[in-house]
Amino acid sequence: SSSSSSSSSSKAKAWRKSGKVRSAEGAGAPKLILPEGLYCETIYKTQRRPTSTVWVGNVPIGSEHPIARQTMTTTDTKNVDATVEQVMKCADNGADLVRITVQGGREAEACMHIREKLFKYGYDTPLVADIHFNPKVALRVCDAFEKIRVNPGNFADGIKKFDDLTYETQEEYDAEVEQMEEIFTPLVEKCKKLGRAIRIGTNHGSLSARILSYYGDTPGGMVESAFEFARVCRKHDYHNFLFSMKASNPLVMVQAYRLLASEMYKLDWNYPLHLGVTEAGEGEDGRMKSAIGIGTLLMDGLGDTIRVSLTEDPELEME
Repeated sequence: SSSSSSSSSSKAKAWRKSGKVRSAEGAGAPKLILPEGLYCETIYKTQRRPTSTVWVGNVPIGSEHPIARQTMTTTDTKNVDATVEQVMKCADNGADLVRITVQGGREAEACMHIREKLFKYGYDTPLVADIHFNPKVALRVCDAFEKIRVNPGNFADGIKKFDDLTYETQEEYDAEVEQMEEIFTPLVEKCKKLGRAIRIGTNHGSLSARILSYYGDTPGGMVESAFEFARVCRKHDYHNFLFSMKASNPLVMVQAYRLLASEMYKLDWNYPLHLGVTEAGEGEDGRMKSAIGIGTLLMDGLGDTIRVSLTEDPELEME
């Protein structure tokens, strides 16, 4: 893993030196910066980027399949009946997948009953566990849900402390990467064994202190944050995963996804993409922000599953 860490650090320096990755939220008017090289099949028409197929239960996600739509419950996960009712309402309104937040052990226990009740009522809609800060909870809920969403910024590094870290040597940086791998590997192995999927979901607002120290608050840091976790998956020959690069600013979001696609072209990786704008809001504002970000990337031919994130009832995200 130290060799992969060395290559990632050298890539970081190359990205910074080239100026290819800069924050779109700096001083002055935000600017959309295109990555160097190929980031989509063609800029002259919409042509989907070829990807592998990731199976989430009975739902295939990838370029050979229709774009899957998903949403997220707003109920207290410990309230099993209310969550089951909301999942069924979402499924009835066209949701292909439904994500549920799983904060701790009690929520993980409730997830077992949620999945069981949905099957009892004839609903096999795949469920996605939203995990932050708690690898043990991810391992537990993996027994019930078809997909696990992990945030590379806090899955292994814990709650963001806003510390300015300085690494005196490459060995110090590598040691933290190795620690992340040690924490993440059990989930990869269990998902591979059970046929579960993983979304490596980077969020612009929650990059780890380690990534921030090397890349700053940039799309380049978002991509490298996800790639650290992807390398662990690939090391264990696990490929049933996909990426997301979410941000509340559509410009940052578009830039991060395009950079991600560009880097995957260079590596000959073909993993699918989940598109979404974080905390888009409600009403017209929320819908416009999502339309700008998601629509731009779909026109690029990027994206295999989407969520329009609104601060409204989740079934309304299907409209």
